[in-house]
This record gives sequence, C-alpha cells and structure tokens, in this order.
Amino acid sequence: MRLRGKVAIITGGGSGIGQAAAWLFASEGARVVVADIDPVGGKKTVAAILRKKGKAIFVEADIAKEESAKRITEETLKAFGRADILVNSAATFVLKGFDATMSDWQRSLSVNVIGTSMVTKYAAEAMKKNGGGAVINLSSVSAFVAQPNFFAYSATKGAILQMTRNMAMDLAPAKIRVNCVCPGAILTPASYRQIAKNGMTFEQFHAEEGARTFLKRLGKPREVAAAILFLASDDAAYITGTHLMVDGGYTAV
Repeated sequence: MRLRGKVAIITGGGSGIGQAAAWLFASEGARVVVADIDPVGGKKTVAAILRKKGKAIFVEADIAKEESAKRITEETLKAFGRADILVNSAATFVLKGFDATMSDWQRSLSVNVIGTSMVTKYAAEAMKKNGGGAVINLSSVSAFVAQPNFFAYSATKGAILQMTRNMAMDLAPAKIRVNCVCPGAILTPASYRQIAKNGMTFEQFHAEEGARTFLKRLGKPREVAAAILFLASDDAAYITGTHLMVDGGYTAV
C-alpha cells in the first residue's frame, strides 16, 4: 500500500497506460481521479476500481482547453480535499511527418504539450498546499530516436522530456518532484489503431516491433504503470528531473 492516504490525478485514465496506472494506484491505496475525454473508457476504469472497494471518481475533460484542464483539479479538491500525485498520460497520436497539416500540428501540440503544462500548473498549486507531491509525465522513445514520417508526434514527446526537467527545477522549492517515463512499443488501443492504419496483422506488428527490443516482445501497459508507481512513491524520494526508459532495451543499442 505504497500510496495509502494519497490522492492521484491520472489524465488519459480511460485506456492504455493511464488506465493501467489508475488500477495499480488504487490497489496501492490511492484515491484516484480518472480524467479523460472519453466518458465510456473513463467510467469503465472507475467502475473497476469501485468494484474492488477502491475510491475513484471520473472527470470528463479535454486538456486542450484550459478551463477543462483547470476543472480536473477543482473536481479533485471537491471530492477528496487534496492532490498529491499527477500522472500526465493523456495524449493524441498524430503519427505524421511532412504530411501533417497545420490543424494536425495544433492538435498535437495543444494536447501533448500545452495541455500537459496546464494540467500540471493547476495540480501543482494544490500540491503546494500539502507541502509537496509528485508529477510523472509520459514521454516516449520517440523523444530519443528518429522514426520515419513520425515527427509531428516525436516533437511533442521531445518537448515533454525537456519540460519535465524545467518543471522539476521550478517546483523543487515546493517539494514537488517531476519525472517522466519513456515507454517503447506498448500494446495499447493506439497500437491497434496503428496496426489497422498500416494494414498489418497483429502477428506482423508484434514480430516487427518486438524484434527491435532486447526482450523480443511488446510491453504491457501494467509494466509501464509499475514504473510510474515507483516514481510516484516515496521509494523515489530523491529522484527528480529525470526520465526512466521502459522500452525492453529498444534505445540501448
């Protein structure tokens, strides 16, 4: 029960890594706020926590809009009276290069970079009142390696990596730690969308992406959630301003 007594906000908690983190955090004693633009997925995450006697609420939010990003913390304080942990897992996947339109770029930046910043801004203000907290951003291996026709997404993940360092510096006086996790190929709903877009079978995708790693397989959302849990917990009390790769060795070559 490493998070007993803590309140955790998890954006993008309706599916994939965010959902896995929400379930894991609840099992570790946290009261969880699941924020997502998708009410079906978000409510499903919360329902699973409640069935196991955990405590959680759902907040429908589009973090690309500042008022919506702000409302996440407002609803958190209304329900639980405090905020201790923020996991910025919400993202949009604009997997394009030069074919990205101005609209594509605006959507990618407004969610992945600006939205992440706005949610953190308001959550950090609440954490300061508790004397500290932890923020975990979700970057990617795409912040480290070149990938073909991918930079509309990769640029935002590179921005999150640098934003993590700057946030850690700015929030350190308030005893708020800021780190990020960088997943590799993880089997999430976004993976299935990419499989369909590329006209591949699951077996082809798994063989191709898994072959790029030392472990020769795709990762699971819960494996990334475990890394997020570590950085959110007191086990990581002296860790801030850095990143943790969860990529099966993909970037180690």
